[in-house]
Amino acid sequence: MSATLYERIGQFYDSSSSLWEQVWGEHMHHGYYGTDGKQRKERRQAQIDLIEELLQWADVEQAQHILDVGCGIGGSSLYLAQKFDAQATGITLSSFQANRATQRAQAMGLSQKAEFLVANAQNMPFADNSFDFVWALESGEHMPDKVKFMQECYRVLQPGGKLVMVTWCHRPTDAKSGGILTADEQKHLNEIYQVYHLPYTIALPEYEAIARNLNLNSIRTADWSTAVAPFWDVVIDSALNPTAILGLILSGWETIQAALSLGLMQRGYQRGLIRFGLLCGIK
Repeated sequence: MSATLYERIGQFYDSSSSLWEQVWGEHMHHGYYGTDGKQRKERRQAQIDLIEELLQWADVEQAQHILDVGCGIGGSSLYLAQKFDAQATGITLSSFQANRATQRAQAMGLSQKAEFLVANAQNMPFADNSFDFVWALESGEHMPDKVKFMQECYRVLQPGGKLVMVTWCHRPTDAKSGGILTADEQKHLNEIYQVYHLPYTIALPEYEAIARNLNLNSIRTADWSTAVAPFWDVVIDSALNPTAILGLILSGWETIQAALSLGLMQRGYQRGLIRFGLLCGIK
């Protein structure tokens, strides 16, 4: 990952995270709207439901030492630390996010249970076999070397520990799924990459192949695109309220550009190009 991309990602979340928390709260990820995507619920509840549905899907019933790769402002880290009475460590490229997550841990009385660091997920500052549960919720899309990213997650995972990874993907490119991406599809993806500072995405079967090469055991994958797609409709609606509009103006051009481009993700799901991919496995 180049220093320039690191800086762009960090700056993007430095400038946008405060507004997101103000409008949406502590969870910086999709919500879950039922397997058919038709359940209607309060937006923050949908985000909590996503965490719970993921834990159930991956059969995670306990954890002692959790790593949250791409922790945002600590939403998942602190939720999991409380749920499992566990130690949680979160890493992010944003100094604002790490500081805000630390503040939130203090406010919740979890300072002894959680710590947050600015760190590179492709070169983590942790010893081998440090965590029994590695959680990466919507961070893989930012990684310029998907193999190195998953190698690092595997390295820091204890034998017998579990990796749960959820990431933005593009549609599979096998013959059944429509073959290679069209020029129009690639253009659509490139526009998303530019707005959200993503180097590229890959299809879920490619992540599975990487996991198999790592010798992860009990590998499972799933596509939850239908269940989470309504999230972008709700985000677009929320961006239109006066508080959000004022916050956008104060947050600067990058955040405004991201808000103006929300329809890119909405349309990406509608046309089947953007996929919400899940993978879990045991070391």
